[in-house]
Amino acid sequence: MYKWTCSLLIAAGLGHSGGAIAQDIATEVATEQPRVILDADNIFVNETENTVIAEGNVEAKYEGRILRTDRLIYDRNTDRVRAVGNVILIDSDGSENYADELETNSELTDGFAIGFSTRTPEGGVAIAESAVRTGEGYNALDKIVYTSCELCGEDDTPTWALRARRAVLNEEAEMISYRDAVIEIAGVPILYFPYFAHPDPSAERRSGLLPPDFGLSSKLGAFYEQPYFWATSPYSDITISPRVMANVNPLVEVQARKRFWSGSISANFSGTHEQEFDSDGEKFGEKQFRGHIWANGGFEIRPGLGWGFAIEQVTDDLYTRRYDIDGENDLRGLYAGQPRYLLNQLYTQGQNKEGYFEAAFLSFETNREGDTDARLPRVAPLLFAEKLFDYGDFGTLAVSGSTAILDREIGVDSYRASGGADWATTRVLPGGLLVNPFAEARYDYYQLDNTPSDVSSVSRGVATVGSRISYPLYRPGEWVDIIVEPEAMIAYGTSGTNDPDIPIEDSLFYELDETSLFEANAASGYDTYEGGSKASIGASVSARWKNGTTISALAGRRWRDTSDPVFDVGSNLDGTVSDWVAGLTADFGRSLKVETRVRLDDDSLALNRIDARINSNIWRLRTAARYYSINGDVTESGFSDEGVELSADFKVTDNYFLLYSLNRDISGRSNAFGRVSDPSDIRQTLGVAYEDDCSRFELFFERSEARDRELGPNDAIKFRFSLKTIGDFGSADVD
Repeated sequence: MYKWTCSLLIAAGLGHSGGAIAQDIATEVATEQPRVILDADNIFVNETENTVIAEGNVEAKYEGRILRTDRLIYDRNTDRVRAVGNVILIDSDGSENYADELETNSELTDGFAIGFSTRTPEGGVAIAESAVRTGEGYNALDKIVYTSCELCGEDDTPTWALRARRAVLNEEAEMISYRDAVIEIAGVPILYFPYFAHPDPSAERRSGLLPPDFGLSSKLGAFYEQPYFWATSPYSDITISPRVMANVNPLVEVQARKRFWSGSISANFSGTHEQEFDSDGEKFGEKQFRGHIWANGGFEIRPGLGWGFAIEQVTDDLYTRRYDIDGENDLRGLYAGQPRYLLNQLYTQGQNKEGYFEAAFLSFETNREGDTDARLPRVAPLLFAEKLFDYGDFGTLAVSGSTAILDREIGVDSYRASGGADWATTRVLPGGLLVNPFAEARYDYYQLDNTPSDVSSVSRGVATVGSRISYPLYRPGEWVDIIVEPEAMIAYGTSGTNDPDIPIEDSLFYELDETSLFEANAASGYDTYEGGSKASIGASVSARWKNGTTISALAGRRWRDTSDPVFDVGSNLDGTVSDWVAGLTADFGRSLKVETRVRLDDDSLALNRIDARINSNIWRLRTAARYYSINGDVTESGFSDEGVELSADFKVTDNYFLLYSLNRDISGRSNAFGRVSDPSDIRQTLGVAYEDDCSRFELFFERSEARDRELGPNDAIKFRFSLKTIGDFGSADVD
């Protein structure tokens, strides 16, 4: 809506062109650089008024810009250029500007346009009664209407429009401000702003208001949040977001970022002074300060070596859920946290082509019901280092060391130091047989405190030697290429490797599946080790069609000479024979993709676990679905877990959609006290949407039956709309 001021350079250039006369021909006007090329039906000089006049299909070209008009007049007395009738200005970036009349001086210090309109390269359209440019760098448009919707006729009503009494572009501040701005939907006024401002879209970074967030919540009542972006420097910024809520006191959230020459930091924090409240907004307890902070940073010490930190803190277990604060489980540092646990970390990390190193200090806090921070460890430090040695045809040797020092207020304290080496190579035998011999050895030392058996130290040495053998078979075809690869692994390792006095800290949750089927040690972490003799057999099949369709599958199982009681049934390493494990992926392109992983009982082939995901886009229906089921016979708790996740939208017409999403717990869940809830819809959404080339509107009903202490089931009706080139408005993900 302000592009016209730049495009006036075309007309200003005409002020240096001098006089010329021609009829029905193109006339090139020689000037000092830059030049203007002028084409018109008639070009003549009015000696009486000392003007140069071009009439009829006037077109002037200047440095990639084009001016078209019915009549163009250059007044040599006042050094001003005037274009009258069907004025069209096409800028070098493709934006189109229109006016009934336009006038400016040759130096562009001031000018005006009557009946002005413009079309930006992004598709935005602005119409104003007049547009004025002053010598102080201000550009003003009066009685402006702006939209990014496509208009096919004069009587068309855009899906949305921004209407303002006046809009001003301050070129020096690179800001656009509006007076008496109204957002209209289908011609109906929806939102009114006495004053509204935002940075010039062509500016790199400027302070200003961001799109607001508003809606209705059963917990918070009606709420309105207005973010303000403050560009404090070219390398730092702060976003301040005050939120006003009907049921509770206001809250302020702040996002701060700063970049240094060697790294950056980011912090998100909020605060309020209020009581606790339940899912109906009913308050209880004492009024006090409540808040949160998420912060992280990373810095480079030298190429390949850096350090960083991450902080996660809340005043209340349910604070983020009460106020719908996002980011609790985001990856902020070197290590990822678990749902409803907070992880604070300070770390350093280094890597080159020959080795890797990391060291970290970690602390954990819990937001889970029935849990206590006193049982969670403080890790100071956790260290791992590895050095690689490449011996060419003789294979690769990796030498590593690791330490983990854990202490807690309640429970076992452990101090572990480990050192080991891994060697592997690859050989191709005649006939295409692939052989991958390997060997590994490790020594672990534990110093313990507060153990039930009063053991103060434990040490062990573990080792495994073996080989993987595979025979890939390739059959090309006219329509499909097929690869079949039977594979086996056989290894011998030290037995009796898992001392019952070793506390299991880093191997609590793992399971043998198709991804670890052929590993020398299928157990994860350092605290457990799969010793003794073991073998795995499996096969993979891959089919690739010429049209891009692919189907691949891998299945197999594992054997051990002796069982180890340290491995529970959930690990799939209990006993001497594992369950059958398999994975299947089918990719049919955009229309359908299927991923499935299963675990079948070793005796009956009963389904012990399945995790299936489907993504499809067929005809007017687009879906993403997941089904999972875990048999209680293979869980430590003995409870089955079954659920389904679904999201879908159906395109009723080119513009209207039906929306549906479901996250259902089919089996019911056990909590920290062993209680099992009834099957329920954790979250279910049903809605409608409208979308065109310039906007999207959503109206939906949401029902949640999730429970966490005082927060229980709730219903909500939400409305969101997004306007192209303006931003998103509406309710966030609140209950």
